Amino acid sequence: MTHPHPPVAHEPAARTNGGIVPVLAFAGIVVAVMQTLLVPVIKDLPQLLDTTPGNATWVLTSTLLSGAVATPIMGRLGDLHGKRRMLLASLAVMVVGALISGFTSALVPMIVGRTLQGFAMGAIPLGIGLMRDELPRERLGSAMALMSSSIGVGGGLALPLAAAVAQNTDWHVLFFGAAGLGVLSIVLTLVAVPETRTRAAGSFDLLGALGLSAGLVLFLLPITKGSDWGWTAPTTLGLFAASALVLLLWGVLELRIAAPLVDLRTTARREVLLTNLASIMVGVSFYVVSLVLPQLLQLPTATGYGLGQSMVVAGLCVAPLGLTMMFTAPVYARLSARYGPKSTLILGLLIIAVGYGAGLGLMSAAWQTVVVSVVLGTGIGLAYSSLPALIVGAVDPSETGAANGLNTLMRSIGTSVSSAVIGMVLANTAHHAGGVAIPTLHGFRVSFLIATAAVAVGILLAVFLPGRRPVTGPTLLASSADDRATVERPVERVS
Repeated sequence: MTHPHPPVAHEPAARTNGGIVPVLAFAGIVVAVMQTLLVPVIKDLPQLLDTTPGNATWVLTSTLLSGAVATPIMGRLGDLHGKRRMLLASLAVMVVGALISGFTSALVPMIVGRTLQGFAMGAIPLGIGLMRDELPRERLGSAMALMSSSIGVGGGLALPLAAAVAQNTDWHVLFFGAAGLGVLSIVLTLVAVPETRTRAAGSFDLLGALGLSAGLVLFLLPITKGSDWGWTAPTTLGLFAASALVLLLWGVLELRIAAPLVDLRTTARREVLLTNLASIMVGVSFYVVSLVLPQLLQLPTATGYGLGQSMVVAGLCVAPLGLTMMFTAPVYARLSARYGPKSTLILGLLIIAVGYGAGLGLMSAAWQTVVVSVVLGTGIGLAYSSLPALIVGAVDPSETGAANGLNTLMRSIGTSVSSAVIGMVLANTAHHAGGVAIPTLHGFRVSFLIATAAVAVGILLAVFLPGRRPVTGPTLLASSADDRATVERPVERVS
């Protein structure tokens, strides 16, 4: 267990300027863009990179793997050495990666660049940690909600913008634009975000970082490549077995050292464990709509169910998913201030279930997909916004970066599992015409049912989050000065 060193009271309001929230949220959106930047040109990557379809998938897989590895590691480094410093490092690495990709059409340099871009995902838990350290309590609820939702906001907004760029100019412009956004984010961070004074004691657990990285790669690699290799292939099963062994040994190591990369005893607390498991379910549900709706919108009308829209129009129809998540943050803060993040998480999951249930029958027009996107964006926004508040309320301030890094990792695992499962479902239910696999309406509906099942599991987990007991003192949940009356009376906190 680590503790703040030196201890710092959480009273930063006097030294915090008003720009920290939009600047950190912008940084989160910028790094999240990296995850969906190439979605509009996925089918063209083999030709663009002069390689096989199997090799081209590494351009996407490398970003996913490096992002998963970076989130807990950068969170811990931020706790030890300064969250702002590590945030700037993450953004700088992303800019370098974007420039490498922007100047090449060869496979290996492209994979290197994409790997560096994925490493920036650690910026999101670092931003949440900075907000906890630097913001007054009455602003913290909505700020963390916006930062947490930036993962979805960036992904949603990137689709139409990337599609427009890909259709009208050279695809390398995508990377130069990303690099420019990264540089802008660095400058804004230097100007508006102060370095936190809260530090964790101890040193960086290098062996633990290597062990966790190896275990994650061994686990996520067969998930992302299993459909190509075969789910029962020796390579796939061998990697899963190796992952289980490495992560088991890693866990034994983490329990035995004084300053672990991840404090597993804290992670095993009921509120932290159940929140992380629920995060996986939210990640699964979020990615399903991102996979299904763009394909439904772009399939030709000759299929009988495709909506025949262009790449740009399809992106615009899905964009409300991210926009709604962004505008949900202040609503979340007020709901959470009154009812608590546990109740808000459950409400968000229920709205997601309604969205997918309605989506089963709303697939016959483009405007219907917009409605589905708005409803799902509201639910996912509320659910994502609740997660950092639950984590922050359960861990020591000096562990905020590492704990939120692990929570962000859980969401990434959820999206990875979702991608693998939904990809398998759509492939197995596809109609083959002229050697081309065409996703079917049945496959889309099965995918929505899988998302609904994941949400049901998430609701069950959320229901069993610890009850709350009255305590005195201010809470972290109020969203504005109007809520000060709420935070100044006795409130409830997770026990």
